[in-house]
Amino acid sequence: MVVIFEEVYLRELYENGQATEKKYRFQPQIVKKFTRIVDLMMEQQNVMDLARYGGLHYEHLRGDKAGLSSVRINDQYRIVFREIIEEDKTIAEVVSITELSNHYK
Repeated sequence: MVVIFEEVYLRELYENGQATEKKYRFQPQIVKKFTRIVDLMMEQQNVMDLARYGGLHYEHLRGDKAGLSSVRINDQYRIVFREIIEEDKTIAEVVSITELSNHYK
């Protein structure tokens, strides 16, 4: 699967382990798990393979986040992403990560 980061801070977190903006500072264990999950996403053939990992709680979101999907980092944080279907394939292969969000804020 190809992973695209829509926000600069997400790429910084993945590549450098921290974001330059103070607004996007996360605890080291959150950043470490974020990086591990993004690596796992890159290793998969498509997003449906994420369903095999029960601990990720892969789901399609509803309400104001309809059209987005998510996987959990822990009970509090999740990676929110958009599935992009390329070349009329029924299974999305490109994932665009839109945010790392605090699930309860």
